Amino acid sequence: MAITNNYKLNLIQWYPGHIAKAEKNLKEQLKVVDVVLEVRDARIPLATNHPQIGEWVGSKTRILVLNRLDMITPQLQSLWTNWFRSQGEAPYFTNAQHGQGVIAISKAAQAAGVELNKKRCDRGMLPRPVRAVVIGFPNVGKSALINRLLGRRVVESAARPGVTRSLRWVRISDQLELLDAPGVIPSRLENQDAALKLAICDDIGQASYDNQLVASALVDFLNEIHITANHLLPDSPLQLRYALDSTPYTGESYLELLAEHRYKGDIERAARQLLTDYRKGLLGTIPLELPPNL
Repeated sequence: MAITNNYKLNLIQWYPGHIAKAEKNLKEQLKVVDVVLEVRDARIPLATNHPQIGEWVGSKTRILVLNRLDMITPQLQSLWTNWFRSQGEAPYFTNAQHGQGVIAISKAAQAAGVELNKKRCDRGMLPRPVRAVVIGFPNVGKSALINRLLGRRVVESAARPGVTRSLRWVRISDQLELLDAPGVIPSRLENQDAALKLAICDDIGQASYDNQLVASALVDFLNEIHITANHLLPDSPLQLRYALDSTPYTGESYLELLAEHRYKGDIERAARQLLTDYRKGLLGTIPLELPPNL
């Protein structure tokens, strides 16, 4: 089922001025960067793949970080690991808010630095700290990752997109310097299924979408996954949370019923609560994407 068939008249687009400016500055800084830490959302690792990152990174070392490990199951983590390895990539999973998996990221970046400095020494140059940049969509956990790597809060981190608005170098250790960059996003979101997932996961500015439309899409995504891969979902997550099963209904119909059932007919309130509960993990460890060809 193509979810966007139901929402094609309500396109989601978001490209604020600070992101356009940051992207231009980032491309300049990439010239002096050795390693790129690309952070994605583990619930939607394909939707949070910026299509131009490969072009920007070129031959530099890229470390793929899938953050929000706590919001997917170990089974799905294993499936994504196998899928990415089949694509020639080795993903690192983190929960940056609590520090899980961060030490492995630091070691991987510093290992790249060892190779860099070996080449510098071979050319008669002095060693220097490896320069890494943390890059990815808004609100996927980049600043939280930097704070965990440093061991203290040095960059602002909040559960909303658009907090980081300028580039800033942070010295992690004698071996590692990190560039904290604002979130980057394509200037046009061609894939509206992906855009809906970004909105559901709060990885895009709220001004770009309608809460009721996005909450309805969340229900439709959950119903689709229930049909195609029920074993990867918690049992009846909406039934458990709201005492109202979603599977017999479209997302729009379910939202109306939920509003009547719990919120005195207030559909906007129902939509906001549904999105908040999903984003906080109160519906369980629920992905919105599965590895292709699963």
